[in-house]
Amino acid sequence: MFPTASVPGGAIIRSVGEYQPSTVVTNADLEARVDTNDEWIQSRVGIKERRIAGPEETVTSMAVAAGGKALAASGLSPEDIDLVIVATCTVQDQIPNTAATVAARLGIVAPGAFDINAACAGFCYTLGIAADMVRAGSSRNALIIGSEKLSDWVDWTDRSTCVIFADGAGAAVVSASEDNGIGPVVWGSSGERADKIHLRDHKYLWQEGQAVFRWTTTELYKTALEALERAGVAPEELTAFVPHQANLRIIESIAKKLGAPQALVARDIVTAGNTSSASIPLALSRMIGRGELPSGSTVLTLGFGAGLVYAAQVIRIP
Repeated sequence: MFPTASVPGGAIIRSVGEYQPSTVVTNADLEARVDTNDEWIQSRVGIKERRIAGPEETVTSMAVAAGGKALAASGLSPEDIDLVIVATCTVQDQIPNTAATVAARLGIVAPGAFDINAACAGFCYTLGIAADMVRAGSSRNALIIGSEKLSDWVDWTDRSTCVIFADGAGAAVVSASEDNGIGPVVWGSSGERADKIHLRDHKYLWQEGQAVFRWTTTELYKTALEALERAGVAPEELTAFVPHQANLRIIESIAKKLGAPQALVARDIVTAGNTSSASIPLALSRMIGRGELPSGSTVLTLGFGAGLVYAAQVIRIP
């Protein structure tokens, strides 16, 4: 499906998996905590409810749950996995890394294992890395996971942030194949604007909302279009557009600029909130589970977030 002349083989997404905490926090629940209301939240970010992890749920445990589902759905055994990558920006402890612990808990023996922090673009970065490693022969089957517990880093008295962020994990198994179902990753960064999203006082997520909104709605559609071009896919061939679930207005603005009115647009943010690196695999898994993305569907992904970093690629659903 995609150009493979420069690489020895192809890579596909074999399966996906997801995990969401059971606790649902509605806009009405937040009205009791901060000066906000349902109309204000929905009109600005499009969220009706979000999932929040309990004290016993961690970045690692959620990654294990989502990764275990992806592994089970792949038809592979733990022994078949030789690489585990976890994308996260909310892990409490930098050492040890999350990936090695996740691998051990899933019974995966001695894989390459590392974490990456590309914030909300983390899953797209991880998918690009895994696909290239598989195509180069460094791996045969990679388990990649985006897992976030943003609630640990939210100031629950700040209405501008506590209404947005949520918790969860999404995963995929990337395998070597004669086919090529993962297009080239188009990625980049705008580090001169890194201060627009950061940890305030080293403990609370903060973002300059208007600056981030302008950046995403005026610049990032170009990255998405470049990913389509490099994959050899025209906008009218898209089955779906699955961007990072940051803000419903951002999602709809970028989707409109793609010129693909027939494409199904992921709006997982309405009920899942912003789960950073987990948002794209969560949305993919839920859409596949609902039968919205049958085998052979062509999907454009686009991640963007703190750094400021961004990445996009076209994938085919197995």
